[in-house]
Amino acid sequence: MRVQFLDPLGPAILENPDTRALYANRKMSMEAAASYLSAARHAERGRKRGAIVQKRKIGKSSLEVSALGFGCMGMTHSYGGRPERKDAIALLRAAVDRDVTFFDTAEVYGPFTNEALVGEALAPVRERVKIATKFGFRLKPDGAPGWLGLDSRPEHIKQVADASLRAFH
Repeated sequence: MRVQFLDPLGPAILENPDTRALYANRKMSMEAAASYLSAARHAERGRKRGAIVQKRKIGKSSLEVSALGFGCMGMTHSYGGRPERKDAIALLRAAVDRDVTFFDTAEVYGPFTNEALVGEALAPVRERVKIATKFGFRLKPDGAPGWLGLDSRPEHIKQVADASLRAFH
């Protein structure tokens, strides 16, 4: 199975005059404007061809997601500047409007802030989306970014899964 992730920071789109205009007019960060434009253009090209976002089944289960996934790390973590919260929420909801149903996050992004953002953004469309999260990190006790090592003990996995579910509500 192959799932593609939308990279929110394709370098060419940052230089595009349309990105700069969207950045100026909507008061979005350049990264959010680039992400929004990239997703919108991809969706528009598909609509013109009469295309519908393909779906994929995960493993042998009946779980089905869009073939185009959305990696959410850049909303709160890495890639330099981050979009404002309202812009990130608008971008995630715009992706759903364009039939993206698979979103990827992790407790370590922030830490915890990415899952909270994704949960808030996707709450109104909860029945239409699937969210994947990653675990197994031994986070710093003070909540600072980064991690101290790995921890994939069953009791830790349960704690992380419970915390993720709380973040998504």
